[in-house]
Amino acid sequence: MTPRVGVVGHVEAVEFVVVDRHPRPGEVVHAREWFTAAGGGGAVAAVQLARLAGEATLLTALAADDAGAAVGRELEDRGVTLHAASRPGSHRRGVTHLDAATGERTITVLGERIVPRGDDPLPWAELRRHDAVYFTAGDAAAARAARAARILVATARATDALIDAGVEVDALVASAADEAEAVDPRRLRRPPRVVIRTEGARGGTWTGSEGATGRWEASTPPGPVVDAYGCGDAFAAGLTFGLGAGLDLAAALQLGARCGAHCLAGRGPYEGQLALVRR
Repeated sequence: MTPRVGVVGHVEAVEFVVVDRHPRPGEVVHAREWFTAAGGGGAVAAVQLARLAGEATLLTALAADDAGAAVGRELEDRGVTLHAASRPGSHRRGVTHLDAATGERTITVLGERIVPRGDDPLPWAELRRHDAVYFTAGDAAAARAARAARILVATARATDALIDAGVEVDALVASAADEAEAVDPRRLRRPPRVVIRTEGARGGTWTGSEGATGRWEASTPPGPVVDAYGCGDAFAAGLTFGLGAGLDLAAALQLGARCGAHCLAGRGPYEGQLALVRR
């Protein structure tokens, strides 16, 4: 059975700039190509889940400006069932330099993150009918609403909301190389059932709440490495889908690894994403 899946999280309007190499301080470099797309963890994961399950729900918030409207239309065009609260002001934007030689990305963010709140007029009650939800951003009330799903996966960047909400997550995902995602499970009132730390091309490790540990190996990209943007959230989406579908942790991690590897082989966050259902 295909699981019913969704995301509670944030969306950004991102300009991607492909350069021969990242600029050094004071240097001017020339872009070889550039494009814009919906970005941010909520957007990337929602599209990846839609490609795995055939459909996916995203509960988010968008600014009431042209940038917010544009990313909303794009996500719907990519198969996401979008429910977005409206916010005044300018939508959060980002500029991502993509190194053409290595595929590595460097991101500059403009503006404050816009997140969904539990008092927004969104269909929160529907989440209790979902098999799995990935939580990337929101307030404590949004985190509690997401917990109504059978499986809740969350990014370590949402730890503060999880602490305030006092909810248990089935899997907390963090990048082992990103200081902003360093996580101490003891900070949470209810420890995650498993903490997952990704290590890029080396795969990653997991630690269960009862002390069991393990690791998984990375998948081989289906083509040359092109672009690392979105790989982590594609991985988390694959993990969420797998757990929602009833896979054991090892199998769900391998599906996540496949999603991350496929994302790595495409330009931008969506070109290479793994699709189990063709739209």
